[in-house]
Parts: sequence; structure tokens; C-alpha cells
Amino acid sequence: MQVLYYSTRSAKEPVTASWAILKGLSEDGGLFVPDHVPALDKSLEELSRMSYQETAYEVMKLFLTDFTEEELKDCIRKAYDDKFDTREIAPLKEADGAYFLELFHGATIAFKDMALSILPHLLTVSARKNHITNQIVILTATSGDTGKAALAGFAEVEGTRIVVFYPKNGVSPIQERQMVTQKGANTYVVGIHGNFDDAQTGVKKIFSDKELEREMGEKGFQFSSANSINIGRLVPQIVYYVHAYGRLLAKGRLKAGEPMNVVVPTGNFGNILAAFYAKNMGLPIGKLICASNDNKVLYDFFATGVYDRNREFVLTTSPSMDILISSNLERLIYRIAGNDPVRNRELMASLSAGGRYEITPKMRERLGDFYGNFATEAEAAAAIARLYRDCGYVIDPHTAVAASVYEKYRQETGDGTPSVIASTASPFKFTRSVMEAIDPKYAAMKDFDLVDELSALAGVPVPPAIEEIRTAPVLHNHVCEAGEMKQVVKEFLGI
Repeated sequence: MQVLYYSTRSAKEPVTASWAILKGLSEDGGLFVPDHVPALDKSLEELSRMSYQETAYEVMKLFLTDFTEEELKDCIRKAYDDKFDTREIAPLKEADGAYFLELFHGATIAFKDMALSILPHLLTVSARKNHITNQIVILTATSGDTGKAALAGFAEVEGTRIVVFYPKNGVSPIQERQMVTQKGANTYVVGIHGNFDDAQTGVKKIFSDKELEREMGEKGFQFSSANSINIGRLVPQIVYYVHAYGRLLAKGRLKAGEPMNVVVPTGNFGNILAAFYAKNMGLPIGKLICASNDNKVLYDFFATGVYDRNREFVLTTSPSMDILISSNLERLIYRIAGNDPVRNRELMASLSAGGRYEITPKMRERLGDFYGNFATEAEAAAAIARLYRDCGYVIDPHTAVAASVYEKYRQETGDGTPSVIASTASPFKFTRSVMEAIDPKYAAMKDFDLVDELSALAGVPVPPAIEEIRTAPVLHNHVCEAGEMKQVVKEFLGI
């Protein structure tokens, strides 16, 4: 059955999957959502016997219904290959009574690789299917990981250019170095004076600028997005939850139909939304445990029904979660509003104008699948130290937020359901925070010395993504104010 895509902000005619991927964001500023969530058409037992690539096809074919089998399998084959350092693609590691779903075995050692390895291929096929001859300009704001993963995915991809904006003082030193050393004549990396929300707001303004769209069209360009607002990012993320369930079933940790909980360190809400979609496809997921850091806007939302970004922005050791406007939450709001674009548009207008909105009691009742909590900086650091001390397993600060929140959930509820924690980044990406959490004595060491120390401590080789930036030259040193982003894009494109 064909799946079409509506905007969360209007009842205009729906579009195909390929068109939604190509556009990234609807012209009215809304996000594309499927007209229905398709049900899995393979049994759980069948899925448990599949490779990651086979699972990807079985999930993605249900959402991307205007892609042929050949097109989709070709995209999957190109994406999930030896760029990943394990044939499992997303292995599960058991530690401390939970299963850590390692989503960091791709080229840039963060979970964004899981979707951004395939998005360039989906996008180029989408352009061809829709007879697009313009160059596609990928415009992306990043809180740390999306940027490098998108740059790596799109570098030297014919017919594309990519511009990445990141908060100049809001990412880890290794995250920044990964981006500013990126090769590729079609890549452009810019730090902004401001935080991630400033960068994301600036990108959205550029997307909705009709005059700029006209100018770009005249010069043979059009925008698309690699952020998680693009449905081509969200659909591939559903895959790894389905695959994780299959692995637990294959290992005998679950019987078919028994539930698993999912714990996700959450910033922009895309990763946990993918788990919500997986549950709605029929995957037996119990609780969706939403873990926030000190920027606990989502925790407060689940606790009160009020989304309020009017608060201090906290820079933490888990920078990919330092977000006060969780863009993908709009897709959930649309859903719990009864797929009502008018009501959703009103709430988003309230967020834009005053920085807050409040959902109705009836909408709150529809959030029963979710549990929200947060971990302080001290609690996240303690989780890193505890897991290393008790299990010899080293996790990054984002995963530590999730592990800490999961422990709170277990203590509050006594729920012993097998639980999968989304491990969203390699500890090597946040070496200083990780090593200082394990032992304060490491504070005096230099960043790349800490890399080698972590390798020895964890008994894990230094990932190639880190080795290659030790001596790589800085190729991007551009910095601008948030209000100058549009001009920066125009200069890069020569318009």
C-alpha cells in the first residue's frame, strides 16, 4: 500500500516519499509525516534471521513506496558497507543489566552515520525520479554529530553541495576538528556566534526565504536538508530498533511478542521518534524512555504538558543534546493532536512567538508510551565511572545520560523488561569528558594523549575517524554571526 506524506502544518495535497526527501521541509514550514504508519509485513522470527541490510530493506520499503526494489536495495548496499567497522553494523553489548545498541561504528563514530550513510543515495535517486536538474544544496545546522556525518556522506557526491553551520563554542574539540578538516570542494563549514538553536532557526529562515529560493533557482540551485527534519533521515533510524529486537530474539533474550523498552538520549527528538514509529509498526516496544541532560525542556514537557524554551541554555558535556527547540517533537504533536494541521500550526506559532505552548489534557493522555527524566552533569559522569568500574565498559556522555535516566526509571517503577539503550556516540568523540569522569587525574593531559590512554583503558583500538584528524590540516575556518548566515550561503554559491 502506497505511503504518501503530508505537512504537519497544512492539509495540502500529499507528496511522494521521494519528493518529501528532496524538499526536506515543507514550503509552509511544516515537517513531512506519513499518511499512515505501515505495519511490518514480516514476522518477528523472520526478522530475527536477517542481516542489518535485509532488515533495512524490509522496513524502508514500507515507507519509501515510490522507490523500486532495485533502487532501494542499491541505496542500502552503498550505505551499509565497509564504511562500518563491524559487519553487524549496529551491535548490541550487554552491560549493567541493559543492552547497549552501539550506533557509532560508522565513518564518523556517531549514530548520525546510520541515516546519513544512506541519505545522499536516497536524495540523488529522488532527484532523478523527479526530473530535477538543479544542483541540490544541503543546508544543515548541527549540535555536533550531524554536521560531520552529513559532510562525510555528501563530500564529492555529484550534483550536490553542502553547507554546515555549528555553534562555534558549543561542540567538543574533536567534533569541531572532524568538521573543519573535512575534504571536498563541495563542502563548506561555518561556525556561528550563538548556540545550536540559533543555527537551527537561521537554517529554517533560509529555507522559507522565497526571494532567495527564486535567486537560487535562476542560478541552478535548490535547497534540501540533512537534518533529522528530513523524512529520509528518520526512516533509516527506525531500522535499528527493529534490528535490535531481532537480535534479542535471535539470542534468546526475548520470546517473539515479548516487549522491550527503549532508552534514548534525546535532543532534537528524531531518534526516539523513530522508536515510536517502530512501535506503531507493530514492534513490541514497551516504554519509550526519553533521557534529557540539564537542558531538560523535554523532561518538563512530559511532566507538565507545557513546552517552554524560555530558560537558561546550558552547555554540557553532552553537546548534541544541548537543544531547547526539539524540532522533531512537532511530528509527535501533530500525531497526538489527531493529525490536525490547524491545531499543530497554532501550537508552533505560539512556540515561535512566545517560546512556549501547552497541549490539552486529551493530548497528554496520548503520551502514555513515554517516560521522561533527566540526568545532571554529575549524574552522567557518575554513570560513566560506574559502568567502567563495574563492567569495564566505557560509554560517552550522551549514552551516560541515558544510562543514568534508565537507572532512575528502574528504581521508580521496578520494571524489569529487557531494555535497549541507544548508545549514540563513541567515547573517543568525547575523550576528555569520559576520561575525567573515570578519574580526575586525566584533566592535565592533552586531548590526543587522552585518546591513546582511553584506547589502553578500554582495550579498544583508536577509531580511524580519530586517527585521521590527528594531523589533518584545517580546511574550514569560517565564522559568522547568526544574522549573517544567508549571506554566507550566497557567497559560497556565488549568487
